[in-house]
Amino acid sequence: MGAADRAVVDAFLADNHSDVVARRGELVDARAHEALLAEDGDGTLLGVATWIAGADEIELLTLHAARRWLGVGTALLEAVAAIGRARGCRRLWLVTTNDNVDALRFYQRRGLRLRALRAGAVDEARRTIKPAIPEIGNHGIPIRDELELAVELELALDADPGMPTRW
Repeated sequence: MGAADRAVVDAFLADNHSDVVARRGELVDARAHEALLAEDGDGTLLGVATWIAGADEIELLTLHAARRWLGVGTALLEAVAAIGRARGCRRLWLVTTNDNVDALRFYQRRGLRLRALRAGAVDEARRTIKPAIPEIGNHGIPIRDELELAVELELALDADPGMPTRW
C-alpha cells in the first residue's frame, strides 16, 4: 500500500470513527497497522480492514464496508483470515461492542463464536482512555460492554449457504 492509499485508508477509518480503537483496556491506532482495501473496477473504495498479526493469532482490528450487502465485508474477512493462515496463525479474533448487533450477526453467520464478555469495559474505556465513545450506540442501545469473537482458522465453519466453509 502506497502513501496515497494510506491517506485514503486513514480518512476512511476516521469517517467510520475507527482510526483509534479502544479495546481490552487500551487505545490502538488502527492507522499504524496493516490494512486491506477493497475497490471496485474504477478504484472507488468499497471497504477497509485492519489487523494485527501475532505469533499464532490474528486480530481483526477494524472492518468497514462503504455499502452493505455487496459481499465486501465477507471478502475482507476472508482475506484477513488467509493472511493469518499464511503467517502461521491458528486463530482469528476481534472485539466489538454490545450495541453492534449487525456485526454480531455478520460474524456469527461466518462462523466466529463468542469467546468473552467484558462487562462494563466500554464504560471504563470511556471514563479512562477514550471519552469520545458515545453513551448510546446502534439501535438506541447503551454501549457498555466488549464482546470478543474468535474462530480457529484451520477448522471448517458452520455457515449459511453461500458463506465460506473453510478459513
